[in-house]
Amino acid sequence: MAGIHNQRVARIANESFADLLGIELVSNRPDHVVVRMPYRPALGVGRIHGGAISALIDVAATASFWSDPNLKETAMGATVGFTVNFLKLAVNSDLTATATVRRRGGTLCTGDVSVTNEVGDEVAIAVVTYKLTQ
Repeated sequence: MAGIHNQRVARIANESFADLLGIELVSNRPDHVVVRMPYRPALGVGRIHGGAISALIDVAATASFWSDPNLKETAMGATVGFTVNFLKLAVNSDLTATATVRRRGGTLCTGDVSVTNEVGDEVAIAVVTYKLTQ
């Protein structure tokens, strides 16, 4: 099962939209995923657009929820919602999102995501709710 769960996480972190943003999977283990979004001017000149940061958060959180090696092949999921707080401007910097599952319920999961810039400053934090059915 570990191989399947790693494939799922990698697929989420590299799907078409994540690929469009240049998101790369850095590491993953059950309930914890790290992804990186390299900077390029299309993400925002002068500052990285909040929408790009929000998309990075959603990809990281989704991958973390799917990192459970016990998920069945028939599992399905979708983001229910998230709250993001932008703490500092992200300017011309690669961004790293670290997502950790806080709780897995019957069908709803919650998790935390921290986004940092190249020097390790936290630029955004989020709490994400995700529906995951088996």
